[in-house]
Amino acid sequence: MESSQGAPGPTVFKPRTSIWFTAVAVLVTGGGLMSVVLSEGPSGLLTGWPLVGVAYLGWWLFWYPAVLLTPESVILRNPVSTVHVPWASLIDIDTRYALKLVTPGGSYTAWAAPAPGVWGTHAGRPEHLTDLPSTSYGVGGSVRPGDLRNTDSGSAAYLVRSRWQELVERGAVDVDAPGRVRRRPNVAPLVAAVVLVAASIVTLAGSA
Repeated sequence: MESSQGAPGPTVFKPRTSIWFTAVAVLVTGGGLMSVVLSEGPSGLLTGWPLVGVAYLGWWLFWYPAVLLTPESVILRNPVSTVHVPWASLIDIDTRYALKLVTPGGSYTAWAAPAPGVWGTHAGRPEHLTDLPSTSYGVGGSVRPGDLRNTDSGSAAYLVRSRWQELVERGAVDVDAPGRVRRRPNVAPLVAAVVLVAASIVTLAGSA
C-alpha cells in the first residue's frame, strides 16, 4: 500500500498493486503500438486508439483512484466521482467489502481500498492485529479481515481512523457542525474516456 505522510499537502493512500496493474496496461499498449509501427509504418499509429484506450483504462481504474486525508475531510477519489466527507460528518468506518465511510446522510465506498480476498486474509500476521485504533476492534477484541493492516482496506482504514481519533482528541472535530458531504463527477477523466471509446469505435469500424 502506498501512502504519503508528514509532507505538505494531503496524506494520499493508493494500493501497492495499482502501479503494477497500470504498468502492465502501459506495457501492453507500448508493445502493441510498436508492433503496429513495425508492420504498417508510422502511419499505423493512427489506428492505435484501441491500444491507447487500454493504457488509459489501466491508469483510470488503478492509478487514478485514491483516498486522501486533509485537515478538513477525507476525500475518496473514485473513477467516476470524487467524494469529500468532512471529519465531523463521520460516524463510523466499515471495511466489510471495502473502506466505507458512514455518515448520517449515507455511506461512501473507496474504490482504492477493497477488502481482502482469501489470500489477503490468510497472509495476516499477529502484528497486523495489534496497535490499531480503538474503533477497529469489535466484540471481545475481534478484528474484521478488512481491518488487517496488511490489506488495502485495513491500511486505508488505519490511516483514516488514526487521523480521526487524533482530531477528536484535539477537539478539532465539531460534531455540532458536521458540514455537508460533497460528491462531484470527475468530468475530465470521463470526457477523455468517452473520446477514446469513440475514437476506438471509429478505428475498429474503419478496419472492418
